[in-house]
Amino acid sequence: MGRSLRTVSTLSLVALTASLALSSRAAWAVTLTVGPGRMYATPSAAAAAARDGDVVEIAAGTYRDITTWRAHNLTIRGVGGRAHLDAAGLTIPNGKAIWVIAGRGYTVEHIEFSGARVPDLNGAGIRQEAAGLTVRDCYFHDNENGILTGADATSDIVIEASEFRRNGAGDGYSHNLYIGAVRSLTMRGCYSHDVPEGHLVKSRARANYILYNRITGEGGTDSYEINLPNGGLAVIVGNLIEQPATTHNPFIVSYAEEGAVGADQRFYMVNNTVVNNRGSGTFVRVAGTPMAFVTNNLFIGAGTQLAGAATSAGNLAGTASWLVNATGYDYHLAAGAGAIDRGVDPGAMPMDSAVGLAPTSQYVHPLALAGRSVVGSAIDVGAYEFGASASADAGMSDVPRDASVDVSDAASEPPFDVARDATGEAPRDGGTELVPDVSASDVSASDVSASDVSASDVPETDASASDAAVDGGTTPPTTEEGCGCAAAGASSQSSTAWMIALAALVTARARRRRR
Repeated sequence: MGRSLRTVSTLSLVALTASLALSSRAAWAVTLTVGPGRMYATPSAAAAAARDGDVVEIAAGTYRDITTWRAHNLTIRGVGGRAHLDAAGLTIPNGKAIWVIAGRGYTVEHIEFSGARVPDLNGAGIRQEAAGLTVRDCYFHDNENGILTGADATSDIVIEASEFRRNGAGDGYSHNLYIGAVRSLTMRGCYSHDVPEGHLVKSRARANYILYNRITGEGGTDSYEINLPNGGLAVIVGNLIEQPATTHNPFIVSYAEEGAVGADQRFYMVNNTVVNNRGSGTFVRVAGTPMAFVTNNLFIGAGTQLAGAATSAGNLAGTASWLVNATGYDYHLAAGAGAIDRGVDPGAMPMDSAVGLAPTSQYVHPLALAGRSVVGSAIDVGAYEFGASASADAGMSDVPRDASVDVSDAASEPPFDVARDATGEAPRDGGTELVPDVSASDVSASDVSASDVSASDVPETDASASDAAVDGGTTPPTTEEGCGCAAAGASSQSSTAWMIALAALVTARARRRRR
């Protein structure tokens, strides 16, 4: 029994030490400031200094600067307005992007990216190369790609309240937004428009949640408005979608035209308003044989509503007179519109989907959302409910903002909440963000090794040689009875002292880091 208690005690100390080590890591997180008279003059200087979990605040202004971010779990935000990363005319040394994000678990807020050009015509505002990226209130324009991601199957991309304009090299292979074969894309409350030849939204993600955006070609020569070339799970709800007369492709929304990839092939397109100013073409094309539902969409203009195999219900072909101002992209329903009270029940939340099908929000230009609920005897067809409030509100409650992001792996440090930074600021969404609590059970003693610290990291009063040998030592001999009890007791005492010493060393290093 005593041996068992000693084992439990040792395990408890291991857990305590691991918890202290994790707390020390969190304590290391600092806020780095960028701009005239601040800690760093440029974002690239801050990127070189940033460590896991730090917050980087960039003062509003224009920066002619290119960099790669390598630390993990960073929050990078503009303060006092958007910080503008202007690469027009610059040679981009990495050959990829204004910002290459090589670390996991990033949040980028209030930043403007423009002018990225590289020899292979794939210059991006952001090139995401690791798992996990959230972008909020950012502006990408006049790059060869707005955001371009890799194909990390553990990566979740969340883009909210951001604008994409005139990104594309004009070759048809570069786009406003190009998401590779990641785990999921959530795009919500965004504005994508005016692409030269490319797509307004292109994604090869296994799951795509495209919710309450304005995706309008306007004066561009875009190809598809939404292109999901490999299918997957697609939930497209509450969007304003427009194909301009200048388009070079007759299809507006296209699903799996390059062939289905992955076992989950389901397509749900619900309560969107789709306007075709080309005069002909196809509103929705569904390739292959997925489980597909097209429900409560309002189609304005000439063209085929649906090409391919799908269940169609509650959709209507209307005219521009049904909208408040079709030429001005105000797609709210006009009084007396034939879409009022004409919708059907969109159905239950699909299995394994992060969102339901019934619209809970509607887009407010620019880059905001308002809540939506049924007014009248039935849901209205299209992206807007007649009589619902047009005022913007929080409007983002249907999907927890970072709930789907999982950027941990077996070899990495456990992520911690970057919103709890040195400034003590609350999350920008008013505290609605899901914040995972990290306990001692989330880490092991292997997360902190003796190589992390040296004896010089701690004063002698914190731990002395008499307290413990931190080099592993030797196991004391057993007693004459050979039961190993004395050895176990000595080993437990040595482990206990070792853990206490290591905790002290790590804490001391954290104190030194903060200085």
